[in-house]
Amino acid sequence: MNYGHIKNCDIANGEGVRVSLFVSGCTNRCKDCFQPETWDFNFGQPYTQATEDEIINMLEPAYINGLTLLGGEPFEPENQRALVPLVKKVKILYPTKTVWAYTGFTLDQLLRQTPHPRCEVTQDLLFNIDVLVDGKYEADKKNISLKFRGSENQRLIDLPKTFKKGNIVLWDK
Repeated sequence: MNYGHIKNCDIANGEGVRVSLFVSGCTNRCKDCFQPETWDFNFGQPYTQATEDEIINMLEPAYINGLTLLGGEPFEPENQRALVPLVKKVKILYPTKTVWAYTGFTLDQLLRQTPHPRCEVTQDLLFNIDVLVDGKYEADKKNISLKFRGSENQRLIDLPKTFKKGNIVLWDK
């Protein structure tokens, strides 16, 4: 997996102050995407153990609320495989910090047993995410007053509550 950028002290992509990892590669290619350069799976630099260590260290301060995964597309199968070890480590080392992920896929698409974007680690990744912002960015539904998302079709899903109840529970803080 490649990544385009790591943002420390990000306040735009999730609740509180966050570390945000912008992965490379996206097959969704939303119209008017704010980072079309991240569609290319080769954009940026390789994600390595040193990258993971850097992210883990950035998460250490008490004022950091958690990690956000976005891109590109974190739920492209090759990205999922690289991200699962990171989110599991974050959950072990920082159990009070949250993990958010942005995806152009819907939760329904991620849960289907059919190929793409689902792969052998999708369930693992989903179970280690606290809030999933799902759905493609739709320029005709753009709304700059929305909290933590760009278009009205996108949802902020509380994944632990959703999995516990068996139906979609929106994040509402």
